[in-house]
Amino acid sequence: MTVSLPELTGDYVLDPAHSRIGFVARHAMVTKVRGSFGRFEGSAHLDGSDPSRSTGQVVIKAESIESGVEQRDQHLRTNDFLDAPNFPDITFRSTAVEAKSDTEYRVTGDLTIKDTTRPIGIDFEYTGNAVDPYGNLRVGLEGSVTISRKEFGVTWNAALEGGGVLVGDKVVLEFDLSAIKQS
Repeated sequence: MTVSLPELTGDYVLDPAHSRIGFVARHAMVTKVRGSFGRFEGSAHLDGSDPSRSTGQVVIKAESIESGVEQRDQHLRTNDFLDAPNFPDITFRSTAVEAKSDTEYRVTGDLTIKDTTRPIGIDFEYTGNAVDPYGNLRVGLEGSVTISRKEFGVTWNAALEGGGVLVGDKVVLEFDLSAIKQS
């Protein structure tokens, strides 16, 4: 059974077991590397009657980055990229929510990576809601945003012999979120 948007109003927490926060980056100018973060937490206040009154925040553990290649993952955790020992958290805190339609929303907020904060806008699609077998009301959201990693102080690269660079500047952040309403 699904509920109407006004009935969704309330406080939610992300369910990491049924959510994914991922990334896609260009490698060697010819292919894409995909990965995700294994540890994160987040919460939101949703206002189904007035989405502009909704808020959300996510904290991602930088050390939990996974690309499927351990040697690359270790490099991504160093100062060349995320510098996880010195900057353990990647954070996003919303500053505004705008309804584009009944199912599309733009969430604007501050993204912080390596102690550099920049405003970004993430386009989300509301994918629905359901009551799970345990009686929890869940909502689903999917979204993505393309950022410049250089704008966040992630500048390491290597020149390729034939021209170009090893790692592209543009990184797509992907969000597939399941959130559970709190009592």
